[in-house]
Amino acid sequence: MPALNLEREKVSSLTENEVAQLAARLEQDDYPNAFEGLKDWHLLRAIAFERPDMVEPYLYLLDMEAFDEA
Repeated sequence: MPALNLEREKVSSLTENEVAQLAARLEQDDYPNAFEGLKDWHLLRAIAFERPDMVEPYLYLLDMEAFDEA
């Protein structure tokens, strides 16, 4: 099974508590290396696209502000 499908399955099965734990890790920013934090950030971002209601309280962690590139 492709990694993208595995990621979607993971996102669809997350509970509110798991998303809160993910957000707490991102807030604490206490990772052994930058790549671990980036993995969590990408997971939270994937959740925001698939299940925006779950991430609404944590959108500030994603810093996804609209901007004009022109």
